[in-house]
Amino acid sequence: MLPVDPEILTSLVARIFRIEDITFGDDPRRGWLVRYRGRLWADDSAAAYDLLAESLARYGLTPLFRKDGSKHLIYIVASLPPVQPRSLLPNLILFLVTVLSVMFAGAMLSASVAEDVPPPDQGSLLLWLLRNILNGWPFAVALLSILLAHEFGHYLMSRYHKTPATLPYFIPLPFSILGTMGAFIQMQGVPKNRRILFDIGVAGPLAGMVVAVPVLLIGLANSELGIIEPIPGGFIEGNSILYLILKYLVFGEWLPAPASTGALSPLLYWVRYFFTGQPIPFGGVDVFIHPVAFAGWAGLLVTALNLLPVGTLDGGHITYSMFGENVRRTYPFVLAALVLLGFVWSTWWLWAVLLLWLGQLHAEPLDQITELDPPRRAVGLFTILLFVLVFSPVPMVALG
Repeated sequence: MLPVDPEILTSLVARIFRIEDITFGDDPRRGWLVRYRGRLWADDSAAAYDLLAESLARYGLTPLFRKDGSKHLIYIVASLPPVQPRSLLPNLILFLVTVLSVMFAGAMLSASVAEDVPPPDQGSLLLWLLRNILNGWPFAVALLSILLAHEFGHYLMSRYHKTPATLPYFIPLPFSILGTMGAFIQMQGVPKNRRILFDIGVAGPLAGMVVAVPVLLIGLANSELGIIEPIPGGFIEGNSILYLILKYLVFGEWLPAPASTGALSPLLYWVRYFFTGQPIPFGGVDVFIHPVAFAGWAGLLVTALNLLPVGTLDGGHITYSMFGENVRRTYPFVLAALVLLGFVWSTWWLWAVLLLWLGQLHAEPLDQITELDPPRRAVGLFTILLFVLVFSPVPMVALG
């Protein structure tokens, strides 16, 4: 039941909208109270939305702007209840546990660089980690700085646009190579339009990269070159275009540099190695990266994964804001690409399974008529280029 006289509601809509027909939502399953079909009077749809939303707020109603071919639709729905404050205790506990977990991972990395291998026995390993945990602080500070920058990019942009969102939730993953599975914030409100969804989505990757690139350069400057040899449990970190360029800037050569490219030209060799990680260049030269450099490399990888252009990932928010519903057509191609890449790095199959759940959902703004302005489109194109630069087809190559 409408909380306001239909004639009053229609008069408010008519201020910004040329009404061609009105449909009342008698069936509760429709999810809307009234639908207006027609066209907006003005070209500034964002200002029109703000004017109508402000006039309806006193009645507990919210407008939804939608497109139907050349026509515009306005749905009137009941406003969502105010967001209730959440306890910050889970955020704090998860962050502290993640700090410890990442410190442990950093201690292990420092030991591997110093060839001070910890004992394999679980009890002895735990005691070793407790004694050496402080050695992991450079890696922990570097990696957590990147993750914090990424998540607070999202959070602060959400606050700027008055879209409710939680503080970051960090995900600890003890005794893993990074010590964490990253972090996330949860949007508690619906973005008003595509511009706001775009700003929130793009702020995280860009803020994270602002920290990740200097961290990686500092780490590479403290790294050394060495000969690639078979090492049980060892690995070579995968290459992205940006990582290759940064290594070249620091060391003056494309790494890993093979002892021989065989019958292939250097270009064909690199194309094959970039996309397959094979053959492993044993006897060649590569950078034995410092833990801080590894944190920077992980920052590039995290950015690439978040920029996959599907669903509720950052890349999904960005491309949905740029291309609207058309972006859904890319989902099967992204999924197929991950399945194919899984034959050279099996973890991509896990990502393909995750995207069966995450990849088909999109955050739909209240106003889907307002499109991105030229500056945001330029930033969006830059972000797509950034994804190409930081994506690594084979993130890790095992050495034994």
